[in-house]
Amino acid sequence: MTNKTASNGLKVALGIAIALFIGLGVFSSSLYKEKKQNEKELISEKTKVLNELNQMATQYDVAMSENNVVNQNLVDAKGRIDGLIDSLKVSENNLKSLWKYKTKYLSLQKEMDYLLTENDKLKVENQMLATSLDSTKVELVQRTMFTDSLLVQNTALADVVESAATLSANSMKASGVLERSSGKQIPMEKASRSDKIRICFTVAKNKLVEAGDKELFVQVIDPKNNILGSNEQVVFGEETLNYSLISKFSYENQSLPICEYIAKKDKKDDFEKGTYKVNVFNGKELVTSTQFSMR
Repeated sequence: MTNKTASNGLKVALGIAIALFIGLGVFSSSLYKEKKQNEKELISEKTKVLNELNQMATQYDVAMSENNVVNQNLVDAKGRIDGLIDSLKVSENNLKSLWKYKTKYLSLQKEMDYLLTENDKLKVENQMLATSLDSTKVELVQRTMFTDSLLVQNTALADVVESAATLSANSMKASGVLERSSGKQIPMEKASRSDKIRICFTVAKNKLVEAGDKELFVQVIDPKNNILGSNEQVVFGEETLNYSLISKFSYENQSLPICEYIAKKDKKDDFEKGTYKVNVFNGKELVTSTQFSMR
């Protein structure tokens, strides 16, 4: 009787053990399936965010391709999106990481909506202006109006800006130009049609700067990172500066518009196509800079 009871007890224990084993297996299998499903959903959502970011980047590319003049706000925003795409590609597949990138994406989406709206407004304004001008004078009149507007605005601003004890410059504008035999200069966007680069800026009014002969160093860097012009070097203590030309002028404590020119080294050669950077230095200090493009 005792052996039979013991045998029944073993059978019951064995049955319980088997049931627990089967239950554990089912539970483990369920956890594994749930993990795989979560991973699948995270990867799918990550792919969706990447696709949306790539679509945003494409929209910026299209907007920038429609502009004749570089819109730095669009360039900077496009750079932020490209950086987020690269970072997201190598990020971990977890909810915390994905949420962080989704939040950044939503922020960039708002920024893009604003920038593209402003860019569209600018294009409409330019188109309305262009239709009112003769087709042969559109480019010249637009650039002349833009330059005159900048000179007027910055000259007015220079009168109200708080004086400082150093010479400064503003209102800088640079472009390629074609010079006629009569001396008339026509702004050019094509590198092959330009025979000079014109750099114009305004030396600001400053009562604290001593009047007399002054000089600023102008540096023009082409799309291949070459310094145009004389490409000479000046030393300031332990620092050196390579410059294209020295702009020399007589300063009388009043706003003074100045234009300088960089000619091609060889008349047979064309300027490089692409974006040019222009910097103006007072000694070793950068006082103003701009960029322009020729195609």
